[in-house]
Amino acid sequence: MFTTRPTLQGSFGMVSSTHWLASQSAMAVLEAGGNAYDAAVAAGFVLHVVEPHLNGPAGEVPMILAPADGRVQVLCGQGVAPAGATVAHYRSLGLDLVPGTGPLAAAVPGAFDAWMLLLRDHGTKSLAEVLKYAVGYAEDGHAPVERIGLTVESVRELFESEWRSSADVYLPGGKSPAPGELFRNPALAATWRRVIAEAEAASGDRAGQIDAARTVWREGFVAEALVRQAARPTLDTSGKRHTGTLTAADLAGWSATYEEPATYDWNGWTLCKAGGWSQGPVLLQQLAILPPELPRYGSAEYVHLLVEGCKLAMADREAWYGDAAGVPLDTLLSAPYNTERRALVTDRASHELRPGSPGGREPRLSRQATAVASGEPGFDALGIPAAGAGEPTVARDGATRGDTCHLDIVDRWGNMISATPSGGWLQSNPVVPELGFPLGTRLQMAWLDEGLPNSLTPGCRPRTTLTPSLALRDGVPVLAFGTPGGDQQDQWQLHFFLAVALGATVRGGLDLQGAIDAPNWHNDSFPGSFHPRTMRPGSVTVESRIGQDVIDELRRRGHDVTVGDAWSEGRLCAVARDPGTGVLSAAANPRGMQGYAVGR
Repeated sequence: MFTTRPTLQGSFGMVSSTHWLASQSAMAVLEAGGNAYDAAVAAGFVLHVVEPHLNGPAGEVPMILAPADGRVQVLCGQGVAPAGATVAHYRSLGLDLVPGTGPLAAAVPGAFDAWMLLLRDHGTKSLAEVLKYAVGYAEDGHAPVERIGLTVESVRELFESEWRSSADVYLPGGKSPAPGELFRNPALAATWRRVIAEAEAASGDRAGQIDAARTVWREGFVAEALVRQAARPTLDTSGKRHTGTLTAADLAGWSATYEEPATYDWNGWTLCKAGGWSQGPVLLQQLAILPPELPRYGSAEYVHLLVEGCKLAMADREAWYGDAAGVPLDTLLSAPYNTERRALVTDRASHELRPGSPGGREPRLSRQATAVASGEPGFDALGIPAAGAGEPTVARDGATRGDTCHLDIVDRWGNMISATPSGGWLQSNPVVPELGFPLGTRLQMAWLDEGLPNSLTPGCRPRTTLTPSLALRDGVPVLAFGTPGGDQQDQWQLHFFLAVALGATVRGGLDLQGAIDAPNWHNDSFPGSFHPRTMRPGSVTVESRIGQDVIDELRRRGHDVTVGDAWSEGRLCAVARDPGTGVLSAAANPRGMQGYAVGR
C-alpha cells in the first residue's frame, strides 16, 4: 500500500510527536543516554514553545506509561475546579455555560506538575538537562509554523484592544509570528531559568531539585503571578469582563496523581485509557459495541457501523462520564450491556442522542443536549443558545479555537509513554506578563446544570477530551498512540487502531504509517465539549479520498455527509515495540505538514 512516509524501524529509540522540533529534542535526550520519560518531558516543554496555539504550561496533560519493569499507569495532569468555581457563582453572573475564554474557565493548571512528577519518578536526567531545549527555543527563537501566525491574526483585534500582555508577546512591533523568521518568547525563557535557579539553590540532588521546582510552581513566584492574573477583569466569550476563581490555596493544594488505567480486552489486545473523568473509555466502549465479525475495512458498511457505534458510546459519555459522580465503567464495558447497545445499530443513520441505562439507572443529560433533541424553542439546530452569546471571534471561529498536541516515545529498554498535552492556548487567556504564558480554559467542558457527572464542582476534574492510548498484545505493551482533535480523538484513534489490528504487517512489523494515512472521518452527533457546545445530529465528515461510492451509500443510509479535504481528518502519532524481536517502530501524521517521527 502507498504511504506518505515509511514506517520507521530500529532498535535504539523511537519518537513521534505533532512537531518536528519536539520529536528531535526528545531524540537528542535519548542519544544523550536519557530514557523515554526524560525525552517525553523535554519534548513536552518544547511543544509549549513551538505550538503555543495548541498547548501551554498552565494547561493539562494526561499520560499513560508502561515502564519496562513495571505495570501500566495513568499519570493524571488534569487540574481540578478551584474551590470558588461553583455552579451557583457562575449562574449568579448570568451565565448558562462556562465561558470559552478568560479566567472563569481556568482550572488549576496541571501540566507542569505532571511533567515534574514523571521526571522525578521515572526519568534519569536533571531539570536543567531536560528544559534546556525549550529554554533555547524560547530565548534564541524558532521558525514558527504558519498556523501560529494565522491564529494570532484571527485574534489581533482582541489582543490589541483588550489582552495587551498577549500583544506584547505575539505581536511584537505589531507583527504576528511568520514562517522563516525567528520568533522568541524571552519572558517564558526567563521563567524557566528562574525556576531552574531556585530549584538548584534549594537542593543538591536531582529529585530534590524537581520537588523544589514543583514548590516554586505551586507556592512561589509562578503561583503568585497566576493568582494575580486570575484576579484581573478579562473580556471573555460572554462579552463581559470577569475575574476568575483560582487562588493560592487552590494551587498549593493540588498535585498530579497516578491511577490505574481503564482497560478492555479485544481479540488478544488490551487497550489502556484514562478513566471516566476523561472521554478515554469511549474508545473502549466503541470496541465493546462492535459485532464479532466486521464488514470489509473501508467499505460504506464498515464506516456506517463505526459511526453508529460511536454515537452510542458518546451518548453514554454525556450521561455517565465525569469526576463529580461515580462512573459505572464495569457495566458500561460489560458484554450484556453492549449486546443491548449493539442491537440499536440498524442500517439507517440515527439522529438521536441515545444514552443507555447501566444497571437500570435512568440517564440524565444537560439541558442543552435535551433541548436540541426535543426541538425546544430558544435553541438553534446546532444547540447554540439563540441569544446572549456575544463572544469575540476567538471562540466561535473554529480556526482560532485551541487544539492539542501529542507525543509517543519508546526507548531501547522498552519503556513506553503516550501523552496528550493541551490547554493554556495563546488564544485562551491573556498572557501572564511576568511568565510568558496564559492560564487554561478546561472548565468550559463542565456543565452549569446541577447533578450531572460532569457538573462544575469544586475539587473535581472537568471531563477532558484528552485521551492518550496504550495497547498491550497478550499482556505485553506493544503500541502507544494518540492524536489531537477534541471530541474526534477517540474516533480517529479507533479507526487507526482497527487499521493496525486488522491490517497486514509491513517489513515484519505493524503498519503504523499505513493506518495513519488511511482515509478518516468523524461525526458530531452529540454535544461538543468546547464552548458553545454545539452538536450536529446525523452528521459525518469524511475525507474526499474515502471514495464517492462510500459517500453515496452513507447518504443513502441517512447520514448528513460533509466531504472535507483529502487530508483533513486526524493528526495521529504512534510508536510500537515487538517484544519478540526488540524492533521498534514509529510513524506520524502527514496532515498539516507538522508532525514527524524520528528514531534509529
